[in-house]
Amino acid sequence: MFSINGINLSNAVIAAPMSGISDLPFRRAAARLGAGMVVSEMVASIELARARPDVVRRTASDGAIFPLVIQLAGREAQWMAQGARLAEAAGADIIDINMGCPSRQVTGAASGSALMRDLDHALRLIEASVAATSKPVSLKMRLGWDHDCLNAAELAARAQSAGVQMITVHGRTRCQFFTGKADWSALRAVKEAVEIPIIVNGDIVDDATARDALSQSGADGVMIGRAMIGRPWLAGVVARALATGEAMTPPSLDAQKDAALVHYAETIAHYGAPLGVRMARKHLAAYVDHAPIDIDPALRRAFRAAICRIAAPERAAEALSAFFERDDATLECFAA
Repeated sequence: MFSINGINLSNAVIAAPMSGISDLPFRRAAARLGAGMVVSEMVASIELARARPDVVRRTASDGAIFPLVIQLAGREAQWMAQGARLAEAAGADIIDINMGCPSRQVTGAASGSALMRDLDHALRLIEASVAATSKPVSLKMRLGWDHDCLNAAELAARAQSAGVQMITVHGRTRCQFFTGKADWSALRAVKEAVEIPIIVNGDIVDDATARDALSQSGADGVMIGRAMIGRPWLAGVVARALATGEAMTPPSLDAQKDAALVHYAETIAHYGAPLGVRMARKHLAAYVDHAPIDIDPALRRAFRAAICRIAAPERAAEALSAFFERDDATLECFAA
């Protein structure tokens, strides 16, 4: 049993917050399929306070996800505090602070991993967030801004002193973005600097990489990000593999088809059509890419392009079913 300040998780394999991916339907799918915890996509605290509709929608929950984790980003203490209060009011069980996003749009606004260049300011945001809520606060960061500024251990220690209850570290610097390889061993210094749980993130794609990341980092759990797109079941099967010591066993093809169809239907229901159709396209493409089906690569590519052009939800669901059922005649008709 893994616990965050008294909140018990079924396992310590966490689905990462991913912008444009980790909406309510995706999080619901990952939780249903065994992830120990799922984190919302990043929410700008100032825009949440202003009640911008698309930002408020990122905090949505229907009670099916526990714990509900809402991730906040920002650069001003007053708005981080207000965001924490609003997240708690929206039902959050845990509030996560983003100090790891490397995108130029976020760091250019002095948020995300840019905060690792000014730890005093970062601590002011953490302290404001912790003081504003009765819920546990966690923190996500990188190793540092660049290799001349590897200060994750220092930030972790100061965050712990400020009341943060769990820390996730992506094993790259901000300036690496997603290039190179995550340095899991660099998290050892972070783990040794604190007593709260540490989660290792970056390049974890299966049970083997999860085991290596845990061994090299000494971390208490793992966070899986991009590898879960099109495979929302991945965190669950990795968790079971870690618990049993056996190799992970993916769901059957039928189970993967059912997961994909339910995820698609819930995306349409959440957003309505036609927005739901557009929001679902990246997921449909990933399901087609990752489905363990022996099919000509050219036909797979043609079908992926075709299903992403379908405007009618019922027709897209029909096409997805045909793909998983290997109805070659129907596939060729859709891909034509």
